[in-house]
Amino acid sequence: MRITIQQAIKAAVLFCILVAADLFTKALAVQALQDGRHVELIHGVLEFYYIQNRGAAFGIFQNGTVILSFISLIALIALIVLYVRMPSSRKYLPLRIVLICIAAGAAGNLIDRVLLHYVRDFIYFSLIDFPVFNVADIYVTCSVFVLAYLILFHYKEEDLDFLGH
Repeated sequence: MRITIQQAIKAAVLFCILVAADLFTKALAVQALQDGRHVELIHGVLEFYYIQNRGAAFGIFQNGTVILSFISLIALIALIVLYVRMPSSRKYLPLRIVLICIAAGAAGNLIDRVLLHYVRDFIYFSLIDFPVFNVADIYVTCSVFVLAYLILFHYKEEDLDFLGH
């Protein structure tokens, strides 16, 4: 049995909340940090520092707004298709949540790219000089790790048969 209407509504609500939280934190960062200020949360470790990212992770695809937007849109469509094809049993709840989080992260950055032609990044781990990122990036990164765990250790191969049909 495929997802129910109730599951689809819950998924849409969670998706909207996550996207709204991402966009809200980006707006706060612009308001508080746009003039070049930065806020050090943990000295030498973590700070808020606003940048306009016109590429993807680690500076790749600089000024590649069109291709990055297209990739994000394709990813969103693929995630929706996977979500809809997934059996509705409770066993797949972790996988459903992971897909929603990845989709919300992709959508949050896609909205920035389409409306602004750049992504608003503001979280910086200065301890390791990690690229500046945002809440949408956290959704995607953490969810991909959880997805890998689920595929490797939680679900059996036959549990994922719905992917091939």
